[in-house]
Amino acid sequence: MTDTRFGLARSFRSAQPFSLECGAVLASLDFAYETYGQLNAARSNAILICHATTGDQYVASAHPRTGKPGWWHNMIGAGLPVDTESFCVICINILGSCMGSTGPSSIKPATGLPYAMDFPVITIGDMVEAQKLLLDHLEIPRLHAIIGPSMGGMQALEWAVRNPDRVSALVILAATARHHPQNMAFHEVGRQAIMADPKWRGGNYYGLDDPPVAGLSIARMVGHMTYLSAEGIDAKFGRRLQKHDRISYSFDADFAIESYLRHQGQSFTDRFDANSYLYITRAMNYFDLAAGHGGSLATAFRNTRARWCVVSFDTDWLFPTDQSKAIVHALNAVAAPVSFVELATPHGHDGFLMDMPALNAMLSGFLEAVQP
Repeated sequence: MTDTRFGLARSFRSAQPFSLECGAVLASLDFAYETYGQLNAARSNAILICHATTGDQYVASAHPRTGKPGWWHNMIGAGLPVDTESFCVICINILGSCMGSTGPSSIKPATGLPYAMDFPVITIGDMVEAQKLLLDHLEIPRLHAIIGPSMGGMQALEWAVRNPDRVSALVILAATARHHPQNMAFHEVGRQAIMADPKWRGGNYYGLDDPPVAGLSIARMVGHMTYLSAEGIDAKFGRRLQKHDRISYSFDADFAIESYLRHQGQSFTDRFDANSYLYITRAMNYFDLAAGHGGSLATAFRNTRARWCVVSFDTDWLFPTDQSKAIVHALNAVAAPVSFVELATPHGHDGFLMDMPALNAMLSGFLEAVQP
């Protein structure tokens, strides 16, 4: 990790057995990750970026399948809020995903075939323990910070509770300490759409060049709606017709919002695996940080030694501000140093992906103030 080139794609295979919370054991683990910037001599300037549900390690470099810029390219780089002149940034493709880390599309050593639905059910905690294994390999004893937006925030919270001595600061963006039943319901609709697609074939569609794109597309459409806000949708689309000057009295995409959602669903199938969607959303549904601590979030945080920055967005109805405040209140209860801000944006949950001067200034200032 001494190479100074920007956006290095890396991989690592751990041959040591990896135990999961469900009781299963994976014989080995593959990791795909990217690094930006350079580790200092003390190996104390590393920042871990935990990606969201359908994100990946290409946080600030072009995606190899879509060619699009990294999902946080406006945030990471020389002179940007997460400044790679000062920090070494690491983003790891999570366990269960489909961009190089071990997941249901990976080859099962015992059979030589993809795991498919033989892949064991995973949790957010399993994702964090896998990340810890990679950081041990990289000989990074303590992180300067972990930044987690959305599901990445769930991972960051787990990191703080499981490994309080290994992180100096945490930034939790538009996240929650407990997946709400309403969001669990949206995920269940998405999973059922995938499994109802005849091309899903019980998960055994690998190698057939005919994956369940219809079901996965619907799942993405359902999920994508939760990332937006009513205000933002109305401002961007309203009731504008897509192609015609009058309605067609058919089931074509008459309205711009309908066309937009269909495009989002279809383009998603080019870069993501349906089985990975099942496993990752299942892991989110299981997430309840307080559950293993007598139902008390404050008890979960009792050993934290990190500085915290918690950010919510006023139009986010997926993980609304009251869920961020629950995290802040629990941190206050254990006298943890925490800053909180609710930012105004019309973009809903997707606000963390937008170029927001207030967010940029807050993040850069917080990271610079943290002492390792």
